Amino acid sequence: MVSGFGLGIMVPMKAPLVLIANPTAKRASGRKIQKAVDLLRSEGHEVEVFSTRKKGDAEDFARRAAMSGASFIIAAGGDGTFNEVINGIAKTDVRMAILPMGTTNVLAKELGVPEDVRGAIRVALTGEVHSVSLGSIAFTRGLSPAVRYFCLMAGIGFDGEAVFGVNATLKRCSGKGAYVMSGIKTLMRYSPELLTFVIDGKSVTGYGAIIGKASKYGGNFRVTPDASLMSPDLSICVMQGGKRMDIMRYAFGVLTGRHLRYRDIVCLRTDSVAVEGRARIQVDGDYLGTTPARVSVVPDSLRLVF
Repeated sequence: MVSGFGLGIMVPMKAPLVLIANPTAKRASGRKIQKAVDLLRSEGHEVEVFSTRKKGDAEDFARRAAMSGASFIIAAGGDGTFNEVINGIAKTDVRMAILPMGTTNVLAKELGVPEDVRGAIRVALTGEVHSVSLGSIAFTRGLSPAVRYFCLMAGIGFDGEAVFGVNATLKRCSGKGAYVMSGIKTLMRYSPELLTFVIDGKSVTGYGAIIGKASKYGGNFRVTPDASLMSPDLSICVMQGGKRMDIMRYAFGVLTGRHLRYRDIVCLRTDSVAVEGRARIQVDGDYLGTTPARVSVVPDSLRLVF
């Protein structure tokens, strides 16, 4: 055992690790990534760095690293980067830690991981390994990927539509502002179809839903406050109103923490839900595809360090 960062923290003896970094994440920079590498190497770790250039790279790097025998991956970027790495290593024995450098860093807030480089690396090296349950989406029609894992949430309906409309260039420049602008534009033209959510054999109709695997959403907001990464189930909130005023009311309810009191929001816990009808889906802040789909929980499918 050796002390870490001169702070008297005891960390395990060194082992090779992989750092997968998204240098285009809003708060990321070559300087921050290099600082992380320097801290890891100062602790005697051999570090192999992979930098992403396009969507899908992080998942590909993670999958290849796992197949090559890597046992520990640190993902540096935003929630989208984390989601990709998770999809590359889900249901393997590879441990994963995070270095938050994104727009909202929801996973970091959920886990209590500091958003500064030194603090995050300290957690990566000294944190405990937790067995986490993920959500998964299986599309039942179309050419979308067959299965996709998520650790935070799946947003169906208005939520998915707003993420679909986010301008990538504006997101890099303004971060959360890009989501706000897309949300306003989506609201002005939104005309949703009625959806059916089949949960434990019963049907619930609505125009959208948030299916939570974690309690936090969009930062420190809580749409599904009872959801937990450690729990082998999903927390689902179905929004039954489809008018513009309903969407605005739901947004206000989330901002004030009162949405669970609304009579036209149905909240349930389940391990699987089938979504019938057509609506866009976002997972962990990135657009994914369209329903129909089945959303399920995958118990103990990720080894997460925090």
